[in-house]
Amino acid sequence: MSVQQVPPSRVFVELVPWADRCRENNLASGGQTLPAVRRPLSSAPAQTATREVHVSGTAEVSAGPDRAQVAVRVSSTKVTAAEAKKSVCRRLDYITQSLQQQGLQAENVTVTKDFRRVENAYHMEAEVCIIFTEFGKMQNTCNFLVEKLDSSVVISPPQFYHTSGSVENLRRQACLVAVENAWRKAQEVCNLVGQTLGKPLLIKEEETKEWEGQIDDLPSSRLSSSLTVQQKIKNATIHAASKVFITFEVKGKEKKKKHL
Repeated sequence: MSVQQVPPSRVFVELVPWADRCRENNLASGGQTLPAVRRPLSSAPAQTATREVHVSGTAEVSAGPDRAQVAVRVSSTKVTAAEAKKSVCRRLDYITQSLQQQGLQAENVTVTKDFRRVENAYHMEAEVCIIFTEFGKMQNTCNFLVEKLDSSVVISPPQFYHTSGSVENLRRQACLVAVENAWRKAQEVCNLVGQTLGKPLLIKEEETKEWEGQIDDLPSSRLSSSLTVQQKIKNATIHAASKVFITFEVKGKEKKKKHL
């Protein structure tokens, strides 16, 4: 039994949208046309994905205290109230006049007075609280008062501290320096691979830290009594650290235009 081979056939198919086919049939038969059906527009070509570089940056900044407070105490115990007041007020006037001559503003000087009886005598005590913004002037003023006044006048060691505004400025500075360091890192990476650094797409501060300087070379029992002025300033210095994460856009290398 022989099998007759049939040559392969080819089929051509034209795909016509259903609405167009129905419209052609209706026109051929004299019928009404169907309402036009809007064909979907071809989708726009997908945009090229944005190229990015992700970097982190850290920074640590520090600032010494911007204020110092010194207390000057004057006291006297006398048999009569008038004598106690006279003794204290005389030295108190001398102190306030000396501070004015040193150029200290009145708003930085506070005077408080306390008067009481002690057994059969009268005791009066006055305290002058002075706020200094210049530490050199503070030392000169304190040395002058120690030299001119007797031992009944007690001058406390300076207490250094930061105003709230200076601490906030330090936090901002740490963040800004960290951002700048991250930008420089991203710039160097792009230069290395022959690309151009674009605009930042995301800036996020991931971590912040603050701490006050400590002096580790002295026993803790001696910290309050044997520190020099410079050691106290160092001990009151505040450090702030910031870590940021930034995403930058990466552009292609800009071509230099040829001059005709």
